[in-house]
Amino acid sequence: MAASDGTRPVSVEQNDGVHPLELLIDAPDTASSVFVFAHGAGAGMKHRFMQTVASLLAARSIAVIRFNFRYMTAGRSYPDRPPELYKAVDAAIGYARTRFPSLPVIAGGKSMGGRVTADAIATGAAPKVDGLVFFGYPLHAPGKPSTQRAHLLESLNIPMLFLQGSRDKLADPTLLGPIVESLPKASMHLVEEGDHSFAVPKRSGRSTQEVLEDLADIVSAWVARL
Repeated sequence: MAASDGTRPVSVEQNDGVHPLELLIDAPDTASSVFVFAHGAGAGMKHRFMQTVASLLAARSIAVIRFNFRYMTAGRSYPDRPPELYKAVDAAIGYARTRFPSLPVIAGGKSMGGRVTADAIATGAAPKVDGLVFFGYPLHAPGKPSTQRAHLLESLNIPMLFLQGSRDKLADPTLLGPIVESLPKASMHLVEEGDHSFAVPKRSGRSTQEVLEDLADIVSAWVARL
């Protein structure tokens, strides 16, 4: 299949043979790796955050495959159960390996998308990848500190990069930090004063765009070391 120009979806059959998976591909002329990028719970693959990050990574020679979970394609507001979400991750990673057979495959996503991707791989519902990148790992619900969601990360013996805001209400840094430190191949970059979407207050002297550009540089450098 031809790569998308970032506006037209490509449909790929999932393993249930019934519900096609919608993909968007941002492919630079010369790609060094491919990132399978899953969206968060409340916004799909065309959300401004997803588009911006995909564009920034593509400019750094990382091909990006975005996809919609089935509930988002169907226009539902609440995510499907994990087994259904895992099918989409499996299909997207499979497509990445077919579309870019010679490239390292990195996976992950924004918030829920990153956690679901990691869980799918950890449970064997999706194939192993060369690394995981989390844009705001959702460790717990707002105001309900907990580490329960992270238990499957311990079984993933692959490189992981956590990009987190210090003001992220879905991941208390004092809880997530020790978890990342306990994982043998994981590292974390903390955006000072950043929230769950990496927005920073005006007093920081930085714009969200500048923060995302910095994160894209960090991802690019991290991928180059794999």
